[in-house]
Amino acid sequence: MNLLTSKPTTLRSKRQPSQRSPLLYLTLLFSLLIFLFYFFSLSPNSLLTAQLSHSPKCPSLGGDKFLGYAPHSGFSNQLMELKNGILMAGILNRTLVVPPVLDHHAVALGSCPKFRVSAPNEIRGEVWDHVVELIRSGRYVSMADIVDISSLVSSSLVRVIDFRVFISSWCNVNLDFACHNEFNAQPYLLDKLKECGSVLTGVKGNVKCLYAVSEDCRTTVWTYQNGNEDGALDSFQPDEKLKKKKVSYVRKRRDVYKTLGPGSEAESASVLAFGSLFTAPYKGSELLIDIHESPRDQRIGSLMEKIEFLPFAPEIVSAGKKFALDTIKAPFLCAQLRLLDGQFKNHRKATFQGLKQKLDALMQSPLPIHIFVMTDLPESNWTENYLGDLARDSNQFKLFFLKERDDLVIQTAKRIVDAGHGLKFGSVANIHDGTDQIKKDCPSAVIPDVLLYIEQTVCSCASLGFVGTAGSTIAGSIELMRKFGACSS
Repeated sequence: MNLLTSKPTTLRSKRQPSQRSPLLYLTLLFSLLIFLFYFFSLSPNSLLTAQLSHSPKCPSLGGDKFLGYAPHSGFSNQLMELKNGILMAGILNRTLVVPPVLDHHAVALGSCPKFRVSAPNEIRGEVWDHVVELIRSGRYVSMADIVDISSLVSSSLVRVIDFRVFISSWCNVNLDFACHNEFNAQPYLLDKLKECGSVLTGVKGNVKCLYAVSEDCRTTVWTYQNGNEDGALDSFQPDEKLKKKKVSYVRKRRDVYKTLGPGSEAESASVLAFGSLFTAPYKGSELLIDIHESPRDQRIGSLMEKIEFLPFAPEIVSAGKKFALDTIKAPFLCAQLRLLDGQFKNHRKATFQGLKQKLDALMQSPLPIHIFVMTDLPESNWTENYLGDLARDSNQFKLFFLKERDDLVIQTAKRIVDAGHGLKFGSVANIHDGTDQIKKDCPSAVIPDVLLYIEQTVCSCASLGFVGTAGSTIAGSIELMRKFGACSS
């Protein structure tokens, strides 16, 4: 009713009872119950999140420009993405934000060949949530703690900054990342990081200082200096079977420098955020990045040569060599047998057959043949297969393997934590102690799992040869280590 135009009512000598509908009372009661339920269900953390809705601001960070990406899947894929991140940062002249090692398959991409993958914003959000959980639980380990990138940085081929150092400035979080207990004592810090992540991952859309790359392997193959093919159709397109499933994507070849470099919309942003940087050859094309040479850019050409092989940290290499020299003490064969994960469990017979053929060829060597076994099959399950046969035949074969609780593995993990290689890249004044290290006044809650990296190093030292599981990225990494003489360096 409009009070300005209504007519006055006639006063009655006897007040009439209200004719309000019972539905009105029910509606008001229901609304009140919803409000009370919402209010009391809010935790202090979620209330604080609401208060942080306009945070964070876009910091200057010294005028530098940064590049981040969303790693995923197993360690070998994450290592490949690190190399691609280094390459993209070099081409675009940005500082690479080095991420942590994610838990095995904590974040999955999907299938590029089937044009069915997580969108860039989605995978960036999943990675951020997982990284915050790694920080909260004291399990954070930087890729730069495990992989030695010091020579790349010292040669000025690329600039890098540790993720923790970066978000300390960007999110204005002042804490010692080695002390996970700070999150228990100050729970608002987690909310602050999550709110900051909603901006940095592009979940809230692009802001002035962030450019969230929307292209992925469904639409784009990144190239660099490939003549006049920028914008051309890629050779790999959805086939008729996929089109029947209403896959409408069209893949084009895009020059990353022209698209995201000087003169582009992305160039002015302080942070350039990619989604996945996973790529692989497929049907005559690359799934995302087709950059293998740079004849007109000598600096990028040198960078590509150096990232072909990135060694493990010195502590890991030293541990692998020590096991080979002090425990095996003789020429040996390495057998990398992936038998449980994904497609590999269906090819167990072929995997064992390849090992048997190699051992048959070595039977002329002095016996017993020493074998380092690197496998995901628990020793308790060896009884009814070829590994069990080898273990029982001690006259001809002597098997060696490492376990997570072995002293060598534990001590190496502790040395990795103490070295803190990742935190050497970048500095933040308000938590800096003047020694190029962020202060670490308390130990990490959980030591990192370094077994896989030590095993690969041991395999690189196998002088009698190497037998790997066909199609395994771990086998490919070991072959690369052997090619570059990781054990002899």
